[in-house]
Amino acid sequence: MENCEPLPGGVPEPHSGPAWQKGSSVRSAHTALRVSAYPFLLVATVLVATAALCLDWDPGRVSPLFLLGTIAYLAALERLIPHQRSWHPSPGEWRWYGAYFLLTTAASALAQYLVTTAVAMVTPDAPALHLGAEIPAALLTGSLASYLVHRLGHVNRILWRLHGVHHVPQKVNVANNGVNHVLDIVLAQGAVQLSLALVGFSQDSVFVVGLFVAAQGYFVHANIDVRIGRLNHVLASPEQHRLHHSIDLSEAGHYGSDLSIWDHLFDSYTWRPGREPIAVGIGDPASFPPTGEIATTLLHPWRRAKRAGAGSA
Repeated sequence: MENCEPLPGGVPEPHSGPAWQKGSSVRSAHTALRVSAYPFLLVATVLVATAALCLDWDPGRVSPLFLLGTIAYLAALERLIPHQRSWHPSPGEWRWYGAYFLLTTAASALAQYLVTTAVAMVTPDAPALHLGAEIPAALLTGSLASYLVHRLGHVNRILWRLHGVHHVPQKVNVANNGVNHVLDIVLAQGAVQLSLALVGFSQDSVFVVGLFVAAQGYFVHANIDVRIGRLNHVLASPEQHRLHHSIDLSEAGHYGSDLSIWDHLFDSYTWRPGREPIAVGIGDPASFPPTGEIATTLLHPWRRAKRAGAGSA
């Protein structure tokens, strides 16, 4: 005990010890991650978009690489600062989600191909607006189209049989963002891209908006303990989107996956600080096949419905 000097009462002073210091360092690191995770993603999106435009990078190569990088970044954060550890995908779920991701990617490519002709016909050679003004306008236009299609997918009985596939998992994470019916993706992505094409936005603005929307789409599904405070009233977040996946329709809402302003405007904004869903999934799990039954899920829309009425979040 030669390294311990006695206190006045004769009791040795306890060491703070490396375990305490390590715990404090870990907490500090987690706090720093929670604060910086989303700003870092936004800054990275801006930097990639700026570099691609200034250096004339091929959008067809930049977009998928950026998407994979975003997924890897958010998946790492899910391990470092998880919101719910029980929401981590199991090995079996990773296999299912991987298959759905490939299907979703193929469906997105198909949707883009279907509107390519329209884009070529209506996209102006010289945009009427400066790119700095055109990008926000394109974001607002595409976001509104996405909001309307998404909300319709919840209230229309036929479209719900497509979109409901996405709500079957009883957890929300980056991996199951890709759990979708291919036709749901074709309709949703096609509607958004067609709206941008018909307005006549330049390909540069559509590319930049596409990067932001892709980052936001995976960010809001991330199982991470990140809070964005007052920005929730402008931008979508995991806090809001977990409510969107709630089995309780009174707290669901939040059909915007990039901006939250349309939820405010159309009275579907339910988030408040500290509000968490009672449970996520669908109210009637038996109305859809389990996520792991991929072939059955793809055929599900053409099977006889077990009950009438539109689906729930």
